[in-house]
Amino acid sequence: QVQLVESGGGLVQAGGSLRLSCAASGRTFNSWTMGWFRQAPGKEREFVAAIVGWDNGSTYYADSVKGRFSIFRNNAENMYLQMNSLKSEDTAVYYCAAQGAARPLMRTQARGYDYWGQGTQVTVSS
Repeated sequence: QVQLVESGGGLVQAGGSLRLSCAASGRTFNSWTMGWFRQAPGKEREFVAAIVGWDNGSTYYADSVKGRFSIFRNNAENMYLQMNSLKSEDTAVYYCAAQGAARPLMRTQARGYDYWGQGTQVTVSS
């Protein structure tokens, strides 16, 4: 059974930093894309960042987080999202996700991902 478990969320002041972690178990995602999505109250789930594979894989970012967030993996099981210069509009539940097959055209779409974590709350106070 595949499980994705996020950690690292919390309350931070605007301008601060947080690092989210995602640990995968049940299978490895050596070559597949893993990503981060977020959902704020009353809004749809939106793409944040994605990374292809774990060994210097290509990365993709939403325009709203470019230059502030960084996605990376250190092995086939773990993924991270380093969030700097946080803003109040970054407040949301953040979800880790993984594709179970190669879907390069769907890396920024939630429906392109097969596995999801339970989410971790990030709250940025202004």
